[in-house]
Amino acid sequence: MAGILQRKTWILSTVIIVAAACIILYITSGADGKSANIPPGSLPAIEVDAVLQQTRQKKGYEQYRSGTDQATQPNVDITIEAGDYIKAEGEDVRKLTNYEGMDGVSLHTGETGQVDWTINVPETGLYNLSAIYFPVEGKSSAIERALYIDGEIPFAEAAYLQFDRVWANEKDVVEQDNQGNDLRPRQVEQPRWLEETFQDSDGYEQTPFKFYLEKGEHTLTLKSSREPMVIRSIRLFNEKTAVPYTETAGAQQSDSSGQPKDVLIRIEGEAAIAKSSPTLYPTSERSSSAVSPYSASQVRINTIGGFNWRLPGQWIEWEVDVPESGLYHIGFTAQQNFVKGIYSTRKLTIDGEVPFAEMAKAPFRYQSDYRIDVMGGKEAYKFHMEKGKHVLRLENSLGDFAPLIRNVEDSLYNLNSMYRRILMITGTKPDEFRDYRVEKQIPNLLEVFSGESKRLKDVAAQLRLLSGQSSDQEALIKTMALQLDEMIDKPDTIPRRLAAYKTNTGGLGTWVQQAREQPLEIDALYVTSIDRDIPGTGMGPLAKLGHEAKIFYHSFFIDYNQIGNVATSEDQRTVTVWIGSGRDQANTMKAMIDKTFTPDSGINVNLKLVNMGTLLPATLSGEGPDVAMQIGNDLPVNFAMRNSAVDLTQFSDYSTVEQEFRESAIVPYAYDSGVYALPETQTFNMLFYRKDVLEELGLEVPQNWEDVEALLAILSKNHMEFGMPIVTQANMQGVNIPPNSQYATMLLQNGGAFYRNDDKESDLDSRIGIETFKQWTEFYTDYKLEREYDFANRFRTGQMPIGLTDYTMYNQLSVFAPEIRGLWGFVPVPGTVQADGTLNRDVPGGGSAVMMLEGAKDQDAAWEFMKWWTSTPIQAEFGREMEGLMGAAARYPTANIKALDSLPWPAEDYANLKAQFETVKGIPEVPGGYFTGRHLFNAFYKTVVGQVEARESIMDYTQYIQDEIRVKRNEFGLP
Repeated sequence: MAGILQRKTWILSTVIIVAAACIILYITSGADGKSANIPPGSLPAIEVDAVLQQTRQKKGYEQYRSGTDQATQPNVDITIEAGDYIKAEGEDVRKLTNYEGMDGVSLHTGETGQVDWTINVPETGLYNLSAIYFPVEGKSSAIERALYIDGEIPFAEAAYLQFDRVWANEKDVVEQDNQGNDLRPRQVEQPRWLEETFQDSDGYEQTPFKFYLEKGEHTLTLKSSREPMVIRSIRLFNEKTAVPYTETAGAQQSDSSGQPKDVLIRIEGEAAIAKSSPTLYPTSERSSSAVSPYSASQVRINTIGGFNWRLPGQWIEWEVDVPESGLYHIGFTAQQNFVKGIYSTRKLTIDGEVPFAEMAKAPFRYQSDYRIDVMGGKEAYKFHMEKGKHVLRLENSLGDFAPLIRNVEDSLYNLNSMYRRILMITGTKPDEFRDYRVEKQIPNLLEVFSGESKRLKDVAAQLRLLSGQSSDQEALIKTMALQLDEMIDKPDTIPRRLAAYKTNTGGLGTWVQQAREQPLEIDALYVTSIDRDIPGTGMGPLAKLGHEAKIFYHSFFIDYNQIGNVATSEDQRTVTVWIGSGRDQANTMKAMIDKTFTPDSGINVNLKLVNMGTLLPATLSGEGPDVAMQIGNDLPVNFAMRNSAVDLTQFSDYSTVEQEFRESAIVPYAYDSGVYALPETQTFNMLFYRKDVLEELGLEVPQNWEDVEALLAILSKNHMEFGMPIVTQANMQGVNIPPNSQYATMLLQNGGAFYRNDDKESDLDSRIGIETFKQWTEFYTDYKLEREYDFANRFRTGQMPIGLTDYTMYNQLSVFAPEIRGLWGFVPVPGTVQADGTLNRDVPGGGSAVMMLEGAKDQDAAWEFMKWWTSTPIQAEFGREMEGLMGAAARYPTANIKALDSLPWPAEDYANLKAQFETVKGIPEVPGGYFTGRHLFNAFYKTVVGQVEARESIMDYTQYIQDEIRVKRNEFGLP
């Protein structure tokens, strides 16, 4: 009887549960069966679409031009004198008379501020705009301005108008080191008056911008974003379009009668007279015997361009002296083995003009080695040139690939937007047994997927057509399109496919970045009469085989660790310096040493590129260097404890030298009343945020940690994430773990410290230390924040629209994520409200240093080198050289205060960076201090993963830290 009663009770319970489930399903789905489940904190679909449209930086140029194709292009040419402005803002705005040989009044504009002019347009239509400008000395980067017409930016791209500087080799003759190797020529500015027609700095638009202006008076405004410039005038006109080759005189000349004979002019690529960027320096090609000059054993400067010449808009100029007027062929010895599946495109101009339409996008196709590329191929083009000197320019252009790349970039933006909206419903880890019905909750989801699938298939087909073959470039795009089709066919599988979807969109982002990069290496330029062929030497199989044999033979005798000049035994004063970074950095540094330090000081430097993991064993064995560079914060004090580092305060001018750095930069290298290193770099966290996503969610940038907690609640409801500094183990055994920067930030802002009693004890078990630890771990226990993640990728998709990370992430995002340019920013970290109502935004600093070893034979010489290296002009020059060498991604985070001021940051972003820099605090290094970061990490995991109460965890592990500090102090005889 009891068993029957139990069965009846079980059946009744089951019926009740099923009925309840049906009721809930009915309510959440709506009576008509359509989903009514809008996740908390998100916006209705129509409103989100409107926000996305607004936050895409206004409309792009394509949308701006839609509907204006039938507009006339009046034959008008109006010049606006720069000095006739109606309004100017900014301290650096001033008039200049007859500046640098230019008659009349010019206007100097700084890197901040704006200038307004009025113009009376005589007829409604489309117009080009250009500026005659002089690139005055600044921070060595391209000049950037935003254009406003009648107070508004007409389209997104007009916010990023770019004006080039002019660079050239400092010396005409290539210098050599004492090993017979050529030294890379230093690049210096050679400013001149230039006219730049306003065009797309991204390179997607192949022709200059056309602005639609109605008849009447308009206000033109140029707002400074970066770098100063002098403007002579602004011009309103319509640029002439280049005619097709078939309409030129050269194409119509069927024979060579009366034309120049037996002319062969060869110009070495490295002999370029000007270039648009310091990255376009002459380079050394050692992998081929086809280049000239050639050496299998020594470094020879023999080419120009290569991977550095990869971004749209970069140009190189050569000068050619033609012996007589007539028709000529133009060719290049070039190598394009960088991008397979697409080809590199260049725009060729002669004396500033495109000779005919085909030269606006001359293709250089893929090949594994050097070859002769004659313009026009087998049916070589004939170029008419008058007797005398001419300037030939090759400018990097996206050519036929421009619309394809832009389509993929736009598609990527839309797919990432859809990813965020799916994420708001399913979260990052969807329940595979639940039907989320995302296609119902996001009404336009399948339509967007269908449109993007078709767009990507069209791009793939066009890629195949342009390249003439199938390639990995095409395969990646087709994979994304195939996945979209599968999601359209089976919408219920969308949540389960999210991981693959995210991976594929990440691949698309990489594709956009790589497709925009079209490198080309030039060995030589040729101008020949139409009866001559260009000789191809050193390109045969026997030449290649001989080259490989020579390289192998010489590898037994060359020390590849030595950089530049090597001091000989007769030299009176020599310093041996070890550097652990890349060869490009070492080569740049050695060139600077040989150019300025050694001639001025008489001290020779042997610079060696080594693995810095060998520093300790080498020092213990007596084989270490005099100076070690780019070492971590923990090494100087650890060497000092063992009497292996030199106390720099013993030098009489140390107090003057330390004034070049903030006090926070010196703190990690101070020990027992001495200082044992000079800071090279200093880094700290900033708060990065996506403007578009926060606007979409109706959120403001948080100012304090209470704001962060409020923001976390909304992000969590929408299945988005906040990026706290990663909590992770050391990437290899034996490497010191610094204290987590987020805990350090909150500890400093709460008025706490890592050590007490003159750094003899850990202070993590103090009231402030414990409360801060509890506050820190609650972000992970209460809000389930991720401990390890890839910030750049999640920030790019919008899954993590806000986060704290090292400020050097700015450099990576600038290059890594072009599709979100203008849609993100960074500001100082959230602060802690103090008793007086002020906001404490203190952050800990990290970085690297240069240290003198106790075994240095000539300590005065080593000190002279350290002073020179960390000085303002040298740090500024190195920072600019590295950015010139490797692009914006390599912007140098120097610790020198004035040197950082001179690096080419956009003015608005640098203001935020400098504001945070003022509040950076240093964390001292103490004997046994390596246990601090390690056991803080252990305590964190014991609380967050092991679910042990925060106070108990930090108290337990602080005892380990106390014991280790005590042991180490006893070991080194410290009180």
